[in-house]
Amino acid sequence: MSKHVMISRVENDKVLVLERVFDAPREFVFKLFKEPEYLKRWWGTHGWELPVCNIDFRPGGVWHYCMKCVDQNQDEYGMESWNKTIYKEIVEPEKIVYTDYFSDEDGNINEAMPAPEVTMEFLDLGGETKLVSRSVFDSEESLQAVLDMGLLEGITQTWDRLNELVETLKKN
Repeated sequence: MSKHVMISRVENDKVLVLERVFDAPREFVFKLFKEPEYLKRWWGTHGWELPVCNIDFRPGGVWHYCMKCVDQNQDEYGMESWNKTIYKEIVEPEKIVYTDYFSDEDGNINEAMPAPEVTMEFLDLGGETKLVSRSVFDSEESLQAVLDMGLLEGITQTWDRLNELVETLKKN
């Protein structure tokens, strides 16, 4: 088994912590989170793409994007999922803090859906990067709702795609 598998745990009933090591320097991995041309290549699960990826990468800035299922073999084929991220803090290349919202295509936030505050830490392991994501939900029920939607499977696939991109870019 690879040492680069995702580890997940729940703390205090409403905090989801995810960790994974990527075989690339911290600055390199951080860049893949801030530039649309890279995000479009890895964000989302297998069979999904980002046809819309508008990002203003700064504190107070917004990342508004659409994930669309393009795999005809999936039940969700043609489905779109819109999201809006509002950045609170960015310390390059160490940390990104943001609130993650479900939205519509106009960027209107869906107040009925969970909206965690996420802290992404990029830890320098001397040529490798340990990515630690801490998502704080307003309640145990909100966390359970996204887990029931398949969040762990989705983020595992997403970070697998990130790892694939890291390996591809390292070869070039």
